[in-house]
Amino acid sequence: MRWCLLLAAAILAASAETIVYFQEQFEDGDEWQKRWIESKNKSDFGKFQLSSGRFFGDAEKDKGLQTTQDGKFYALSARFKPFTNEEQTLVIQFTVKHEQAIDCGGGYVKLFSADMNQEQMNAESQYLIMFGPDICGTIHEKVHIIFNYKDKNHLMKRNVTCKHDELTHLYTLIIRPNNTYEVKIDNEKVENGTLEEDWDFLPPRKIKDPNATKPLDWDEREKIEDPEEKRPEDWDETEFIPDPESHKPDDWDSSMDGEWESPMIPNPKFNGIWKPRIIDNPNFQGEWIHPDIDNPDYVPDPNIYKYYNIGIIGLDIWQVKSGTIFDNFLITNNETFAEKFGNDTWGITKDPEMKMKEKYDAEKEAKEAKEEKPGKGPNMAKFNSFMKDLEKKEKAKRLELKTPKGKPEQKNEERETEKEAENEAENETEKGEKKEESIAQIEPETEQETKQSSKDEL
Repeated sequence: MRWCLLLAAAILAASAETIVYFQEQFEDGDEWQKRWIESKNKSDFGKFQLSSGRFFGDAEKDKGLQTTQDGKFYALSARFKPFTNEEQTLVIQFTVKHEQAIDCGGGYVKLFSADMNQEQMNAESQYLIMFGPDICGTIHEKVHIIFNYKDKNHLMKRNVTCKHDELTHLYTLIIRPNNTYEVKIDNEKVENGTLEEDWDFLPPRKIKDPNATKPLDWDEREKIEDPEEKRPEDWDETEFIPDPESHKPDDWDSSMDGEWESPMIPNPKFNGIWKPRIIDNPNFQGEWIHPDIDNPDYVPDPNIYKYYNIGIIGLDIWQVKSGTIFDNFLITNNETFAEKFGNDTWGITKDPEMKMKEKYDAEKEAKEAKEEKPGKGPNMAKFNSFMKDLEKKEKAKRLELKTPKGKPEQKNEERETEKEAENEAENETEKGEKKEESIAQIEPETEQETKQSSKDEL
């Protein structure tokens, strides 16, 4: 059945006349601000800017909407001519680049009814479809596909994993009029199936028969103890016995020492706990399965896929760390055209972007390595601080030993002593730093032991 539906979908995709409902590539500079409306529902929504980021395949073609403020909600939307996907395939496609190495935040889009007030859009605004990546740590890395059906949002029962890196990726959702769907990432299929099976839009086709119960004599025991086997009469299960060779001492006084008890020793005739052997249960009937019946509440719906008055696309997201770039938005009825559009946009710039990213990372690592001095790195910070404090304490002790007891010092002598102490402390510090540089060059195992010793002393 599923293969028949997918074959029909392929034929439908090839024969459909291409209609582009919405397309946005931000190729006209700041003119995007006239098409995209920022919500005024809250005064502290995060701001978007037009940017291609720190690395890209093409400085102009890769420009998109970039989040700019950490720990913010964002609410931005664009309007287009309302349409219905009745008897039409619906394709939603866009690119996302989390160049900030996102830790927690959304990268998805929402389609709204044309009736929504864009200036009041917020997280509670009812949407029709929500699609795209959502990331929080390494535990939550999924592609959201949520449909509104009869005023209720339905989450996908399967899990589709999104990309979690700093490069641009192409996300595509295809919804067909035969109630099948397909999800693609970077123009490669990652999931497909039927809307009815992978979402809980409808009651189940089958339910457990409420009138059926397991018979009382139903035997689900696969193995049983052999009822014919009997324990031998001489089988001894006593593990310890009183020592037969021990005797109460002649001087034992029960009134003083208590009741005398013979010491216990292992029973030489101990056989262990007797158990009958296990045999196959001749009455085994298998696990009882509750029979299913047709669900009287189930009514098929061939129009699950269908939406009316689709007229707004929105970015309604929250991000801990900003920097995500959205680009190459496309809403169409032709999945073949969408695939070509993806290849002509993301497909052309993805390889140059990768090369620039590799160069960017190499330069960043080289700069960090150049700025980091021996013994001054983050792994030596506590050790350096400890060594300097230790040197100061030792210097103070030496000064105390040099000062004669019982003789008051003159101010001039105090100044000379303080100056001498400062000079000596500086010399000691220089020696300490040289020691630190030597320590930083020792083998990893010895260095680790030194750091651990210093940490324990701290």
